Amino acid sequence: MLTAIRSLVFTLIFYPGSLLFVLAALLFGFSEEAVLRIGTGWSRFHRLCAHWLLGQKVKVVGDLPLGPYLYIVKHESMFETIDMLCLFDRPAVVAKRELLDIPLWGRVAQRYGLIPIERSGGASAMRVLRAAAREANAQGRAVCVFPEGTRVPHGEAPPLKAGFAGLYVLLGLPVVPIAIDSGRVSPRGKFLKRSGTITYKVGEIVPTGLDRREAETRVHAAINALNPPSALRQ
Repeated sequence: MLTAIRSLVFTLIFYPGSLLFVLAALLFGFSEEAVLRIGTGWSRFHRLCAHWLLGQKVKVVGDLPLGPYLYIVKHESMFETIDMLCLFDRPAVVAKRELLDIPLWGRVAQRYGLIPIERSGGASAMRVLRAAAREANAQGRAVCVFPEGTRVPHGEAPPLKAGFAGLYVLLGLPVVPIAIDSGRVSPRGKFLKRSGTITYKVGEIVPTGLDRREAETRVHAAINALNPPSALRQ
């Protein structure tokens, strides 16, 4: 019962509050700097709501290096999609193109610098993605990618999408893989969100110049480090 009440209160506060941030970005986001600040504020608001209303805490295990890296993140729930803006300083997040079609929010996301990718765009989509990622990196912004392409239930470890290997080669950046277990407390598509600790686990940096298969193997193991051992055998 307490979980249901907390989830309801979270919904009634976070989503209307998010609309206020979107409207603020549309009305007062006259510059990129303003939009970035509002986006960061929205992410902090989300983390505060998750902490105080849902009883969810955040823990980072390992040192999170900052610099010219490609950050590859496990994707289990909506939580990390928003929380990337707290975890990093104004990151450029790679996300599916359809998100830009969301009324109002899509316009703000585009102005913020979300990097859209067409799932079936082939080589042309990769060229656009590479150019956007390089521009973001040149601006000193972290480039974050969810390589599984969609939210995955906790405990599952599907293969990485082919786009990761292409981006790894094209960008020529070392990779920082990050595991997360948010799906334990905020499962995909579920209204009920439980209290608990959401852990980010930073894996060993994957250097540039590796064979594609070796790079994929290392990243796949690292982003699933918080899953049960049996998940890596899927």
